[in-house]
Amino acid sequence: MSITISVLLENRLSYSAKKLLHAKAGLSLFIQDENDSILFDTGPDDSFRHNAALMGIDLTNLTAAVLSHGHYDHCGGVPWLPEKCRIICHPLVTSERYSAIRFSGYTARIKKLSLNNDYSRYHMEYSSTPLRIGERFMWSGEIPVARPHAYGVIGGKNTTVDYVKDEGVLIYKSDRGLVIFIGCGHRGLSDIVRHCQRITGINHVHALFGGFHLRSASPRKLWAIRQFLHDLKPDKIMGCHCTGKWGNLWLPEAITPSTGDVYVLG
Repeated sequence: MSITISVLLENRLSYSAKKLLHAKAGLSLFIQDENDSILFDTGPDDSFRHNAALMGIDLTNLTAAVLSHGHYDHCGGVPWLPEKCRIICHPLVTSERYSAIRFSGYTARIKKLSLNNDYSRYHMEYSSTPLRIGERFMWSGEIPVARPHAYGVIGGKNTTVDYVKDEGVLIYKSDRGLVIFIGCGHRGLSDIVRHCQRITGINHVHALFGGFHLRSASPRKLWAIRQFLHDLKPDKIMGCHCTGKWGNLWLPEAITPSTGDVYVLG
């Protein structure tokens, strides 16, 4: 059984794509096999729906929409999802969050990274634990990390450090191994993969697809990721969105998906 992955939105526009397609900072993937149709993330606005229409993709009969985490560039398009759509995400996805700088015990909020989406119109399934979606798809739930990295703060007046605990990934159990769809990779690529292996009992990774958050990573971190992937030996590495040119430079075997691209994985 194969899956078809249509890149509805990504930072860059594919050279072969229709010029009327929108490319913006964010991620939205339409993933379909013989039984299920999943929308993974929505990007920052209604661009995913605009692009889907131009690509001939019908979003009205989704098995589910999966939100990787609560940053605006991944869930900003929620208001344009079909009415009463099934949405799967972590309970903390609605947290108010900001990028910030901390100094001398003071926290300066710089930019709001969340949106006040109205989720009342949808069939919400909040889960911090793994959840089966259809025949072969699975929500990872919360990904445990021993030493998480901070990405801004959560809250208004009384802020706490944001470790993006709400970030989860979409897993597809293919006949060739796991296909792991990653929104941004805030929880760390190696921790994400190990968690997916642990909860599925499947060690081989057929493909990694999504944002790996390496666009400004240090050479030390990038070398560690490169060594991890060398040992992991996935069949395909498909780094887009926040993987960045810098990250992909360190992953010479990586494919870089763009808005409008369509892939079929066995």
